[in-house]
Amino acid sequence: MRRCSRSACNRTAVMTLTYVYADSTAVLGPLATYAEPHCYDLCEVHGGRLTAPRGWEIVRLSPDPAMLGPSSDDLEALADAVREAGRPDVLAPGTGHDPVRGAAPEHGRRGHLWVLPPLEDSEV
Repeated sequence: MRRCSRSACNRTAVMTLTYVYADSTAVLGPLATYAEPHCYDLCEVHGGRLTAPRGWEIVRLSPDPAMLGPSSDDLEALADAVREAGRPDVLAPGTGHDPVRGAAPEHGRRGHLWVLPPLEDSEV
């Protein structure tokens, strides 16, 4: 959570101010993804009271409410990542590992998880 760039302001930043000096324009838009050295993050109060020097124009960009949440592409990418993480390792033929049936290897490590060998009937 980033704070407002105005001195002595403790509020949360909700918009980013950028200057386009060549066009004498101040652009106030949605909060940037990451902090830039030549941009200013502003809270709702300071963004609403923003004025520009004489001869400058202020362009206020309001975000599309539909774009604020995760998109279908984001959700599909997340689902693909989960599927990939859950996919069994493909081993050489003859190892007893069948990726089609989802049989797991006898033991080993997958990322931060361990695959344990199945319990034998005598161990239960």
